[in-house]
Amino acid sequence: MADVAQQILLSEIAFSYRSQNARVLDIDRLSIDAGEQVAFIGATGAGKTTLLRLIDGRLFGWTGRAEVLGRTLSPRRAAPRNWNANIGFVFQEYALIERSTVYQNVRNGRLGRTHSALSLVGLFSDRDETAVTEAINDVGLSDLADQRVDQLSGGQRQRVAVARCLAQEPKVLIADEPVSSLDPTSAEKVLDLVRACAEARGATLLISSHQPKLVAQYVDRVVGLKEGQIAFDTPAGAVTPEQLGSLYGWHVADTAARSA
Repeated sequence: MADVAQQILLSEIAFSYRSQNARVLDIDRLSIDAGEQVAFIGATGAGKTTLLRLIDGRLFGWTGRAEVLGRTLSPRRAAPRNWNANIGFVFQEYALIERSTVYQNVRNGRLGRTHSALSLVGLFSDRDETAVTEAINDVGLSDLADQRVDQLSGGQRQRVAVARCLAQEPKVLIADEPVSSLDPTSAEKVLDLVRACAEARGATLLISSHQPKLVAQYVDRVVGLKEGQIAFDTPAGAVTPEQLGSLYGWHVADTAARSA
């Protein structure tokens, strides 16, 4: 049985940007248990990133009810710093400090776990340093720990972003389009890495992607979003060509060819 404290439960969620009339999110109910691996797929503008931002506690102005890691989120104010540390976010564009080293970037993942006054002057505990070293080792970058990020390849930078997230020791690991800018081989390696690290830590894994066939290999559940609504919610191996066609506007024959 899943630990309720790690469950994600959204109900009657509605959200619109001020510049748009249409709802970006319109979700009746979404429940995710601890340790699940879930992919959110859908066309551009379907609401994937917005949904992940809500779960991460960085979206405001929505209505409804959102419970994440045992806390009821507020649509008006940020959650406490110590709660935020339980959710790790891997960004599409890495969001790294380019002129800093791999180690320094990964250590930034500990900012939510250490005393704010100490972190401001660069003082971290032995536990912080151990978590950073372990995260760098886990993503296979121990030989590059002292290398500046702007000297790394795209695949290596994404590994740094994953390591920074892992250093937080999150209970929920969110990856927003983590492989959209990578070649197929690098993309598979990063997804393998993200899934393995989430499993090793017992973390819930949430991935958004424009590559439904690829990402379905790395999760056990796929949620299709269309115009902010849940079009389907199904085991990864049960997604049909018709369902994909409804999301992306493909004809069924074209969808079958893309899935072959």
